[in-house]
Amino acid sequence: MEIEGFVIHHNACLEKQQNYDFIIHADGSVTASSISVHPGQIHICLEGDFNIGYAAMSLDQKTQLFIASKMIMELSRLHDISPLYLFPHTDDCPGSYFPWNALVIYPVDGYH
Repeated sequence: MEIEGFVIHHNACLEKQQNYDFIIHADGSVTASSISVHPGQIHICLEGDFNIGYAAMSLDQKTQLFIASKMIMELSRLHDISPLYLFPHTDDCPGSYFPWNALVIYPVDGYH
């Protein structure tokens, strides 16, 4: 199966979806689905409200973003796709204030 990219959610969105490939919980733990939920995309949900700027986030939220970025890098290597193929679930999820740059680790230098 060819993966086209990563769809990012947060569970504060109004259109709550029950099925994700991965959920990154507020405590930093990760729950993985036992099956591919949406063929062609990997759906990652961050627990909490991430429609805020990076500076306003708690340390736990910043940790969740770091875990998500590391997960995206590893899954990108596994599926041979760019880690830059990131998409929001909807216009409201994860929201217009979601800190996309904090989520991305560029493969060239390993930093964002």
